[in-house]
Amino acid sequence: MNLLDENVRDDQRTLLRQWRIPFRQVGKEISHAGIHDDNLLPLLHRLKRVTLFTQDEDFFRARLCHRAYCLVWLNVKYIEVAAYIRRFLRHPQFRAQAQRMGNVVRVHPDSLHFWQAGKAGRVSVKWSEV
Repeated sequence: MNLLDENVRDDQRTLLRQWRIPFRQVGKEISHAGIHDDNLLPLLHRLKRVTLFTQDEDFFRARLCHRAYCLVWLNVKYIEVAAYIRRFLRHPQFRAQAQRMGNVVRVHPDSLHFWQAGKAGRVSVKWSEV
């Protein structure tokens, strides 16, 4: 399941729907509005195999790696969120749900940076290397 943090704007949700990218959003279809960040991780464990897309930098921490979910920090402009979600989901290393699980990822216009559960060190990949 693709899960959008509540900070993703409605215009970006509309684009994702137009592109037929399935998702649910915190505060709308899942949980309640204003859920505290500390309560999101237990929610991800309950939902199983979730990829959370957020613009909250606090989720880009190696210690948050867990095989039950994927965290994606979208370090892009608000109006580019949907485009980078689509780009990320098409990336060869993250295309399948199983490939995403256990990763904590930073999506940036120039590159991807990520940690993987059970592996040491952060990996960086430029979009042009794909």
